[in-house]
Amino acid sequence: MGSLEGKVVIITGASEGIGACLAASLRRRGARLSLNARNEAKLSRVAGLDDLIFPGDLTEASVPSTLIAKTVERFGRIDILINNAGRGLYYTASTTPLDEARALFELNLFAPLELTQLATPHLRQTRGIVVNVASIAGHVSLPWLPVYSASKFALAAMTSAQRTELRRAGVHVMGVFPGYVNTEFQMHAAGPMPPERVLQGKRFAISPEECAEATVHGILQRKRTVVAPRKGWLLIWANWLFPSFVEAQLERALNG
Repeated sequence: MGSLEGKVVIITGASEGIGACLAASLRRRGARLSLNARNEAKLSRVAGLDDLIFPGDLTEASVPSTLIAKTVERFGRIDILINNAGRGLYYTASTTPLDEARALFELNLFAPLELTQLATPHLRQTRGIVVNVASIAGHVSLPWLPVYSASKFALAAMTSAQRTELRRAGVHVMGVFPGYVNTEFQMHAAGPMPPERVLQGKRFAISPEECAEATVHGILQRKRTVVAPRKGWLLIWANWLFPSFVEAQLERALNG
């Protein structure tokens, strides 16, 4: 996909953070945008004059199908679906309320799964792209975010399966694995505050603009995987090669 001029892009979780920066980056490149988030006021501040705004909670039954239908009604096609909406959950595995765990999976896994199913017939026509925004926590399980990590591991697995399934139809599926990004993630996550060592890690965070630009570059290059920042690969590789060492370091971070 050499140019994004005129491409129709759906972005979920578009009202702030990575999603809002993706909208700005794609708009600069001439894309036509369909933006979703729960907060209509924030969406309106992020949106351009020609963007479609559709506020709604993706875990509610009619919202995903209506988002797809309104996008096609407005623009006549879908070229790119960016499943960016998600949230965190700061409980340990032994203390996570099960209703909170189920609600997290509804947003972080089942919403992107349903949206991709609904968008696939349109993406087949345009030989389009699905972008699933996961997390480095989808490669390395974080003990202060275990259910979040599990949901992102599941999304990573689904991304791989979707890529295999849809490749022959010309639909490309890309996984994005951000590390620590300077957003309001912690503020929006339910549960107790994470350990102090984890909070201190924010000083190493990349900006949402940097993450968005890495994602857009991946779209243009039809990359299989984007890790942002790229040095996040070091943690992923360390976890593959030396899992006991990585677990020990995570245990230290959890317990102070």
